[in-house]
Amino acid sequence: MSNTITVNYDKKPCYDICLTTDFNELSDKIIGLGFENRRIMIITDSNVKELYADSVKEAIQNVSDTIIVYSIPAGEENKNLSEIDKIYEVLIENRFDRHDLIIALGGGVVGDMAGFTAATFLRGIAFIQVPTTLLAQTDSSIGGKTGVDFKGYKNMVGAFYMPKLVYMNISVLNSLSGRQYASGFAEVMKHALIKDANFYSWLIENMYEIDEKDPEVLLEMITRSCEIKKAVVEKDPTEKGDRVLLNFGHTLGHAIEKAKNFELFHGECVALGAVAAAFISWKKEFISMEEYYEIRDMFVPFNLPISIEDLDADEVIKLAKSDKKSDLNKVKFILLKGIGKAFVTYDVTDDDMKNALNEIIYIEDNE
Repeated sequence: MSNTITVNYDKKPCYDICLTTDFNELSDKIIGLGFENRRIMIITDSNVKELYADSVKEAIQNVSDTIIVYSIPAGEENKNLSEIDKIYEVLIENRFDRHDLIIALGGGVVGDMAGFTAATFLRGIAFIQVPTTLLAQTDSSIGGKTGVDFKGYKNMVGAFYMPKLVYMNISVLNSLSGRQYASGFAEVMKHALIKDANFYSWLIENMYEIDEKDPEVLLEMITRSCEIKKAVVEKDPTEKGDRVLLNFGHTLGHAIEKAKNFELFHGECVALGAVAAAFISWKKEFISMEEYYEIRDMFVPFNLPISIEDLDADEVIKLAKSDKKSDLNKVKFILLKGIGKAFVTYDVTDDDMKNALNEIIYIEDNE
């Protein structure tokens, strides 16, 4: 049970996304890319290391005599330049050069950090993505965005740098907690909302199988989500146009994430941001009230939040305006003209955002 999707760059094949149910093909893929007998560093985090580092190292042991596993402390708070410095040191101490390989084994934080390391070490060393979360498999591992946070500002320092391969073993999703799994699903729902109404309907029709992690349904869901992201990043690889649509739910979502000191998972914040964006879309008469409430309520059966306590709307707006998505102090916002029909606007005011945030802030007396 496997699928392969090829992502193009400048209308030429750039890298494959391999979707399968084990790590058995990984060594052949790496050898096929020309990295036999080269030094390999597997970058992972303290959680994923215990689960999958030994399995991946064993799966590729015939590729190289030098395979190093480097673990970063798990958590978004460790996605910073000081941790990158430590990785550089280990690469230098082990005499890595431009012909060697980095493997990112983990979720979005590991993928971003390993990719940024690869983009900047010796002005560029090859890397591959082996994502282990639903969020990373459906979103962050595809498209070549790499980076780290800087003083609490999310992904403020980074580079566009394409992997040589994205290898997805979807069976690893069985080890995710319920919250981690739901967090990744927020990105799947985002892809449907911005680009594919039929996929949105399919997600709803298959919600029980998705919740139960049915392997065939997961493969179909992840494949379609990857196809949507592939189409967007091929058209706009460096986010100068349509790729910004992938930020639906992220404008306020990232600000909520920071305002809550990263206590919430990324996908939970994206879900809240998506509800707020749908609310603004309704109030600006781009979608109907019925569409807004359907979009909002469809996050619930997938165990994602649609309201939040203890949030300062003014602080969130301030953070949104300081985010890298802002442009000349105007917030670049993604709204909907219908399910599967997203567009970019600069016409969202502070009052629009405040009204939307007040819609998602849970106040017990009003319930």
